[in-house]
Amino acid sequence: MTDENKTPVKVPARRYKYFDLVMAAFVTVLICSNLIAPGKVCHLIFWGEKISFFGTPITFSVGNLFFPFSYIFGDILTEVYGYARSRKVIWAGFGGSVFSAIMAYVVVAIPSTLEDGYQVQLQQAIELAFGNTFRIVIASLMAFWAGEFVNSYVLAKMKIWTKGKMLWSRTIGSTIFGQAADSMIFYPLAFWGLWTPLTMLKVILFNMVFKIVWEAAMTPFTYFFVAKLKKLEQEDYYDFDTNFSPFSLED
Repeated sequence: MTDENKTPVKVPARRYKYFDLVMAAFVTVLICSNLIAPGKVCHLIFWGEKISFFGTPITFSVGNLFFPFSYIFGDILTEVYGYARSRKVIWAGFGGSVFSAIMAYVVVAIPSTLEDGYQVQLQQAIELAFGNTFRIVIASLMAFWAGEFVNSYVLAKMKIWTKGKMLWSRTIGSTIFGQAADSMIFYPLAFWGLWTPLTMLKVILFNMVFKIVWEAAMTPFTYFFVAKLKKLEQEDYYDFDTNFSPFSLED
């Protein structure tokens, strides 16, 4: 029998020990940072003094302390397993965020059948904590989707350009582009017409700088887990022939 007549054998997709755990960590961080703390705003304080930016005291959402971890896990996923597998995780995170937004809307909208003081206070607390406007929810979902895909794409391409060297340049460089996409989509969609253009520009710039600095500070953490995973999984994927469409779910 000639080679032309042989039935091609499909090589089974490789299975990894820790991929699912990293995906679960990514989705957990994403949903928690979007649900628990985004509405709480604090002043940036150093040595007991409020830090100002162009004469305005800097405030930030507490969720910004944790949301950058989703980018760190995204970097780890793309660096070790490649863009295609990271793409599946981004869609999983997007799906989880959509479900949490729908669940929050339903829980807030359904009235309690009890009218005791506790239930009244509970309803008010739920509305305050989870009653985001439809505009903010849509802006958040679109910004996350675009930012994460930009982050993963840039890191995958930079890994080829740098031949796998200088991991720090990829993690920080991809975060710059990813956070730029995230911030420039979220804030205009969520607050255009409510904030002045100058206020919006200040918030966008501060949040970008804050998240990028946070990513840079976590570089040793990223290096440690990337090295561990590459060794444990025996994988160091390069996206030479990858289909970079965000809408494909093929490996």
